[in-house]
Amino acid sequence: MKTKRPGLQKALPSFIAILIGLAVGIGIIIFTNPSVAGEAIPDFFRGPFLNGMAGVGNLFYYATPLLMTGLAVGFAFQTGLFNIGASGQFLLGGFMVILLCNRLERYVPAFVMWPMALFISALAGAFLGAIVGLLKAYRNVNEVITCIMLNYTTMYLVNDLIKRLNIYNLFRNTTVAINTAVPRFGFDVLFPGTFAGGGFLIGVAMVILLHLILKKTTFGFEMQAVGLNRHAAKYAGINENASIIKSMAISGAMAGLGGGLFYLSGAGTAIAVADVLPQQGFDGIAVALLGLSEPIGILFSALFFSYLNMGGQAIQTLGYAPELITIIISFILYVSALSILFRRLLSRRSGEDNDGGKPEQPVHKKEESK
Repeated sequence: MKTKRPGLQKALPSFIAILIGLAVGIGIIIFTNPSVAGEAIPDFFRGPFLNGMAGVGNLFYYATPLLMTGLAVGFAFQTGLFNIGASGQFLLGGFMVILLCNRLERYVPAFVMWPMALFISALAGAFLGAIVGLLKAYRNVNEVITCIMLNYTTMYLVNDLIKRLNIYNLFRNTTVAINTAVPRFGFDVLFPGTFAGGGFLIGVAMVILLHLILKKTTFGFEMQAVGLNRHAAKYAGINENASIIKSMAISGAMAGLGGGLFYLSGAGTAIAVADVLPQQGFDGIAVALLGLSEPIGILFSALFFSYLNMGGQAIQTLGYAPELITIIISFILYVSALSILFRRLLSRRSGEDNDGGKPEQPVHKKEESK
């Protein structure tokens, strides 16, 4: 009898997707400019390590928003919902942080200002998520449609409010600068010259919190049960409407908190007044898929995509256009979605069903007496 390793088997499709994506990326680098490909390929894989400890610190910095939007999407996936509205939730959370800091940071101590601003950003994201949950629970409106509509509604609303509320920098076409930032918590000592700070540590804390909620609490079990079969959960005595609303609110809170952390990074970031949704929200979908919607898997997935982005930046100095790097990374993101297909194929080959259940009984065996 073979020893089963469900964790390894579950993660194997993601590794296959990564290898396929990287192979295609190498092919594009060689085909585009073969004369410098011998130098570009090692630089692409060394990525953040080309700049020593500062590069490693920046790896954590770039991973933080991807981690938070990945957690938002992954948590909704775990409960049977698809939160494609992480971009709007991320944007609203960042907007509320900038607005609050602009109005209050002159009067409120910094050690109070940054946690209060992050709390408000999480509430803003939870508000948008709860709207989606309410419509899904009580009117059975598809959450994908609601999320897409709210994304664009939020984008246009935020662009308008930036100007109306006098937090607009006319010369840069962005929001005004703020001085509040999340403390570095020693990252400036460990990784001198980096943008990284306590935002990544807060993201890791959210990973642990969501893992405990999903795996160790009745509350998490109920939400997953509703996601698997809403009607069966109701028959078992679970309030399925409340679970749907809570699930989307928590998911939105993660994305909103991600926006708050991004704009409180201390790296001079500001919201550009443009009709463009934050890319981090859509990247979070691929991060969640590659991480199999598990909080710990999403952490490693976010670090991996951050690593790819920094590798792409490293080879731009060799003449590779930024658009080329976007193609490489986008293809890897696209291929990561195939991990679900790979998982099904591997499960079928091992004699398991698509949900990873018990092996099917051979047809030639007789049924045991009851």
